[in-house]
Amino acid sequence: MAKRNKAAYMISAVAEQYNLHPQTLRMYEREGLLKPSRSDGNTRLYTDEDIERLEVILQLTRELGVNLAGVEIILNMREKMEEMQRQIEQFVASLNSEIAQRVRHPAGPDSQALVPVVSVSSLVHVETQQRFVEPKVRRKKVSA
Repeated sequence: MAKRNKAAYMISAVAEQYNLHPQTLRMYEREGLLKPSRSDGNTRLYTDEDIERLEVILQLTRELGVNLAGVEIILNMREKMEEMQRQIEQFVASLNSEIAQRVRHPAGPDSQALVPVVSVSSLVHVETQQRFVEPKVRRKKVSA
């Protein structure tokens, strides 16, 4: 088993720091709100991440009056939102990578692209040509 370099706090220290009874922390664990790790002697050890989560739980219950069922829903939603945020960031990074690659190596006319790729320089060239072409206007002859 690898040694951990993370700080871990025993239940008594956490309970005292947050003015809680140790049974309250045990109840949060039974309800699935906290998941402290265990030492070899089966002592609960709270990491900094556990402490941050406990602070959120206490803020929701003490300051906002949310019950434990509501806390569970809110924490689950937060986890899902964080996961979706990570997925979006990965997606944007892959898009940026793909765009950068296509700018460096534009696809040729015989490529297998589903959507034709047009380089920016060709768009500028076409737009410049269109500015200088005089529109042909047909005028009807008016008889007097």
